[in-house]
Amino acid sequence: MRSVMVQIPNTPTSADVARLAGVSRATVSYVLNNTSAVRISEGTRRRVRDAARELGYVPHAAARSLRAGHSRMVLMPAPAIPVGPLYSRFLNELQWALGRLDYTVVQYGSVGLDPDEAARAWAELRPVAVLVPGAGLGPQGVAVLQRSGTRAVVTLGPVRVEGAHALLMDYDAVGRCAGAHLHAQGRRRIGVVLPGEPGLEAYSRPRLAGVREALRGTGATVTELPLAYTEEAAAELAARWPEYGLDAVFAYNDEYAMLLMRALQDEGLRIPGDVAVIGADDLMLGRLLRPRLSTVHIDLPSGQDLAELVDRAVRHPGGEPEVHSVLGASVIRRESS
Repeated sequence: MRSVMVQIPNTPTSADVARLAGVSRATVSYVLNNTSAVRISEGTRRRVRDAARELGYVPHAAARSLRAGHSRMVLMPAPAIPVGPLYSRFLNELQWALGRLDYTVVQYGSVGLDPDEAARAWAELRPVAVLVPGAGLGPQGVAVLQRSGTRAVVTLGPVRVEGAHALLMDYDAVGRCAGAHLHAQGRRRIGVVLPGEPGLEAYSRPRLAGVREALRGTGATVTELPLAYTEEAAAELAARWPEYGLDAVFAYNDEYAMLLMRALQDEGLRIPGDVAVIGADDLMLGRLLRPRLSTVHIDLPSGQDLAELVDRAVRHPGGEPEVHSVLGASVIRRESS
């Protein structure tokens, strides 16, 4: 049998980078790990980075984690629900801010797992921090992560989870703003769109509760309007609109508002003459519609602030969990209401 020799290329090491750049291996490590505790000139940093690029050298994350005693991985469960432009922008800002602090953000799919199973799956990766939106984690899950070496567990949702840092989000406030605005405009028969897509109940139900709270004791009525995010579903709802006798609708968010508003107009209903419409998220596209879409502007937490919270918790583990109330809401009135 004829044998074939296969030559495997040598993997460049930090020693190779150090020789090419004319510096020590320690300097290579300081530069490529973005160590700020050691003063290194910008010229030296540039030489090291240029040498690493020329050789195709990439630091070994596992080895770096062993030396440091922890990884630089921040794990975020991949959303199991549709996320809109507002949340996507927030995630992008957060990932950029964490990257500036030398963390690597990894999204992990955990669809179909209960919170405790998900926590065990996350713990296997040994992340230094875990950021969990919604109600995807309980106290037992927090304990599992902490025992595996996770230094910072941060939840983003309406309630605290024992042992975790918390950014508390008052989703009801979005509905309260919308309901109070429609009532102030003289509307008394108000519909609230509830998305048909699974997983959005954690956001839509609090918004519905906020509308009910704003209208309590006023004599105004609230009607739930389940709606799938399709043109066909919106057309069917609009065709039945006379049965409901509604003079206003809070459509969960701007995307649902735009979908329903077009269907109502196709049925010959005047916006806002026959039906006042308000959404939420303040998307640019809503300003381009005619009539322009009224909306609830939502202030999400700053990605930079959250990244700094993660970094504090990683550098000083074991401290008292931080709790911050975030998510401001305010109405921007335009022509649709």
